[in-house]
Amino acid sequence: MCFVVKNGGSLRIKILDKNRIMIKLTIMNTEKIYKKIIEEIKKYFKENNLTRAVIGVSGGVDSAIITLLISDAIGKENIDCIFMPTEFTSKSSKKDSYELCKNLSIVLSEFDITKIFNIYLETLAEKLIIKGIEVPEENLQARIRANLLMYVANRKNAIVIATGNRSEILTGYCTLYGDTVGAIAPIGNLYKTEVYELAKWVNKNKGNLIPDSIIEKAPSAELNRNQKDEEELLPYKILDPILKLYIDESKSKEEIINAGFKEEHIEKIINLIKSTYFKRIKLPVIIEVK
Repeated sequence: MCFVVKNGGSLRIKILDKNRIMIKLTIMNTEKIYKKIIEEIKKYFKENNLTRAVIGVSGGVDSAIITLLISDAIGKENIDCIFMPTEFTSKSSKKDSYELCKNLSIVLSEFDITKIFNIYLETLAEKLIIKGIEVPEENLQARIRANLLMYVANRKNAIVIATGNRSEILTGYCTLYGDTVGAIAPIGNLYKTEVYELAKWVNKNKGNLIPDSIIEKAPSAELNRNQKDEEELLPYKILDPILKLYIDESKSKEEIINAGFKEEHIEKIINLIKSTYFKRIKLPVIIEVK
């Protein structure tokens, strides 16, 4: 059985095995984590003689938190936020992205990549058979966005900030040279459930800067119609504890089963971890916060 206990600003996830023996996984001091990440961002920029950052804002919680962290670390005047919609981008994501940047007094630039994407598909269709929007076409969108972010960064003498979280990184739920693009990954050491806790802490302590709809919506990469992250992976309330037990606690599959999780879920996650190692060795610098 898995449940969450909130203690002030902390998040504690506990797993009880069939013998009711508690396995304590993490205790998250949210305020301490937020300050630690900002401190490390400042250190990274100073050591590398950097002053500007470019962030791809999607309307999701990860890029929202990243924008806040970078803004607090180097100043909103040193950030370029870019929104790059396609036909698969929801109206709510656009609205949320603009509202977030308005709350932070940051100008949001919009580049619709639909035309670029279609030109790619038309060009590729001359030699390849394209059946529709599948994984290769989804990855193509992410890589087009990466190209634009890197172009703006080059123009601005800046670096791109990667927005991926630990749940995505460990399961390979990301596009190599796409949404993994960037010099540093400030929340790469935080699980998705922890990112949500961080977002809630920000709104409670810094004045509702993140639109509630960003926190409440079902997470989606929006690379295809009706795409939902948790349908392709697992619900994060199940995924994250399995990852913590397997990776952070080095528990065996049998031990995780005994903790109350389904064998098919565990096998799925272990297979994802093992089959996507090639991505993890090519990722940006991940800020360690624990």
